[in-house]
Amino acid sequence: MKLSVIIVSYNVRHFLEQCLHSVHSAIAGIETEIYVVDNASVDGSVKMVKDKFPGVKCIANQDNQGFAKANNQAIRQSAGEYVLLLNPDTIVETDTFAKIITFMDSHADAGGLGVKMVDGTGRFLPESKRGLPTPTVAFYKIFGLARLFPKSKTFNKYHLGYLDKDKIHQVEILAGAFMLVRKSVLGQVGLLDEAFFMYGEDIDLSYRIIKAGYHNYYYPETRIIHYKGESTKKGSLNYVFVFYNAMIIFAKKHFSAKNAQLFSVLINIAIYFRAFLSIVSRVLNSTLLPLADSILLYAGLAAIARILEQRVIYPWGGHYPIELYLLVIPSFIAAWMISIYYSGGFDKPISIWKSFRGLAAGTIIILVIYALLPEHFRFSRSLILTGSVWGVLALTVSRLILSLLRINGFSIQANKNKRFAVLGEEPEVQRVADLLQKALLNPGFIGLINTGTTQSEKNGYLGNITQINDIITIYKIDELIFCAKDMPAENIIDQMSALQHTQLDFKIAPPESMSIIGSNSIDTAGDLYVIDVNSIGKFQNRRSKRVFDVVVSLILLASYPLTLFLTGNPINYLRNIFGVLFGLKSITGYHPLDKQEHKLPDIRPGILYPTDALNKQITDDKTIDRLNIFYARDYRIGNEFRLLYKGFRHLGRKC
Repeated sequence: MKLSVIIVSYNVRHFLEQCLHSVHSAIAGIETEIYVVDNASVDGSVKMVKDKFPGVKCIANQDNQGFAKANNQAIRQSAGEYVLLLNPDTIVETDTFAKIITFMDSHADAGGLGVKMVDGTGRFLPESKRGLPTPTVAFYKIFGLARLFPKSKTFNKYHLGYLDKDKIHQVEILAGAFMLVRKSVLGQVGLLDEAFFMYGEDIDLSYRIIKAGYHNYYYPETRIIHYKGESTKKGSLNYVFVFYNAMIIFAKKHFSAKNAQLFSVLINIAIYFRAFLSIVSRVLNSTLLPLADSILLYAGLAAIARILEQRVIYPWGGHYPIELYLLVIPSFIAAWMISIYYSGGFDKPISIWKSFRGLAAGTIIILVIYALLPEHFRFSRSLILTGSVWGVLALTVSRLILSLLRINGFSIQANKNKRFAVLGEEPEVQRVADLLQKALLNPGFIGLINTGTTQSEKNGYLGNITQINDIITIYKIDELIFCAKDMPAENIIDQMSALQHTQLDFKIAPPESMSIIGSNSIDTAGDLYVIDVNSIGKFQNRRSKRVFDVVVSLILLASYPLTLFLTGNPINYLRNIFGVLFGLKSITGYHPLDKQEHKLPDIRPGILYPTDALNKQITDDKTIDRLNIFYARDYRIGNEFRLLYKGFRHLGRKC
């Protein structure tokens, strides 16, 4: 056995599927075994591997063993001369394995090897080659000097920025995303250190290889795509603590006591520094817009109150009581802010319409409460109305300014349907175009591009691959999707690199897969297009659904004496209303099925089902399953009202 490929996976089924397709394309002519070690995923990864890749040896753990321990499970069983540790969120070129094995065979001094990695847009990932994180190197990295001087041999030894990324080099540290090691070397230096649960194992093993007298090589003559940030989310506090604590374990293991102590001090400073920045960033990110809105609204209302008291309320002298400024106006603003929040006005990207909707709802709530107050507590209805008009103007201007300044996340929602181009051959391009139609509610445009040099006369084709730049410009393409069945990974990466200037989003459609995957940046996944997963799982839609449930159940409870005989079973009707109020049920939900073919986002059990919108009883499981998918995929609050209207008589259903 020449090569053992080991992939540790945790809840990244769609990326794993794409990775395995690329691995199978790369093993042609090479005696290879493939292991997938699943760390108790709940997304159907194990079933997918067994169904679609029966030749893969799958180890299904019952709990999350961590990266090191899971890899060691497969390494102990492996029989290959070389062991490749490969992340599931990667795609290898068709000649990757052949090239790296040839290089290792001709370099007896090589203990380990890493390759050139690019992200989902074709951009080079600097962690493809790294230096040993000594205290000095770590200091420069932690405090940003490496980023300020990326080509410096002094300041950027962490990513070896001074080395040509297109030439072969001896390096100290290999990336765990793609790490080829001789099995005989592992026999000498030992397996991955299981003291590292996640992160740091690659640094530790790379260093032990060097200490054993071997060299680690950076080999850029083949490339892989690494959707960095998919397997792990690197903006979280948990990542900061886990990663830097792994560095402390490494320092204590390999550095002198003095250097290890210095390293630990630096790392602990970094942990708290990064944690502080992370907390500040999150707080600002979540409160900046509501705080700015509150300040604008208060300033405007205070100015309006001053004008009203001088010219309308007290023209011959006098002032509003101080309580207006200390209690009443802040109460108005609080009502508006809460309404805007629940309307989705603070969600990103920003929607001005949602802000207006929340402002209007808040104004109605304020006016209703105002009307119920005793006369001596009613300061001025005109203040509420003129304040809401000011709110419309102020919120519009503030959001336009934030959008013009291009502050991250504060772009105004354009509600623009994306325009797609699919690059491949028949019949794969048609299959992918059909998948897009099903996965997206309303794609703006889907055009097809032939990978050959001839012009296709079939409908839907825009041209061939040699005309791709003109096609993107003329048809205003937003996103380019590559058919992996028709294009080898190296050609896809070449196209990504050549088209970087276009600012396109890129996706890859694996063969025979119901998903289309891509990464829009180094840290984000972009959209994952899958038929059976869509909008109902989004936070803002879950929030809207819960608001709908509470408001409707309160109305139903208040009107119960008038409606109890309209639902067939008044007792179950009342029980269901309270079930919704206490969060045990929802007004609407999936129609129950003994065996749901598609995995859908988890929601509360519903009283009404998508089938209730029809005028006849549906018993066919396939039809019910399809209606459940449509309900999850195309979720809108308007659909909730429609189901309530159509299925009102079923509110007494036993469920």
